[in-house]
Amino acid sequence: MNENELKSHPPPPNIVSDPALVILGRFQPLHLGHTLLIKAAEEWRLTNSPDAHLVICIGSSNKEESMKNPWNYKEREEMLNLWLKNEKGYDKVKIVSIPDIDNPPMWVSHAEKYHGTSGSFFTSDNPSAELYEDAGWNVIRFPLENRNQYEGWRVRATALMLSTINDEKAIKSVLSVSLPESTITYLIKINGFRRLAFLVEGGEPVG
Repeated sequence: MNENELKSHPPPPNIVSDPALVILGRFQPLHLGHTLLIKAAEEWRLTNSPDAHLVICIGSSNKEESMKNPWNYKEREEMLNLWLKNEKGYDKVKIVSIPDIDNPPMWVSHAEKYHGTSGSFFTSDNPSAELYEDAGWNVIRFPLENRNQYEGWRVRATALMLSTINDEKAIKSVLSVSLPESTITYLIKINGFRRLAFLVEGGEPVG
């Protein structure tokens, strides 16, 4: 895939959900902070906008493999699908992957091509909330508890320390405090943790 293809991969879907309740994350990997956010968003949707779809947006779909982005968007879609499969309900959920454009003021108009142009935005991230508010969206801010515990870089740093360990029980024991079981099982299956050991050089700090 050349650089231009990478920048716009994947292309926008032919049909977008409208209206929708939108969640945005990188899901590198899907962790318990994400699942708390999804559950809270679904509760809000059922109470306030039951006819709308819940659209889960995977950001950074076009980023090259690195310690910050070790799992491609298809793998992250699978993490979400596996977790949703184990949960009850979620009959009106769609997952879309959105490439980054590295231009925050233009982000919402870009993302609308993927998740639709109207609805509500559900988030625990203040910078993202401000972008959507500036674009005229209804924004619901969710105060995520223990946010530090669920920061993606912390989860990846812990996973990196386990990347050369073959004891699956030990991996599950350590990571179960931050990752759903379905995510751990899937990443073990695809050697997704071991991959980190080969990405650490030139990657983000893990201390």
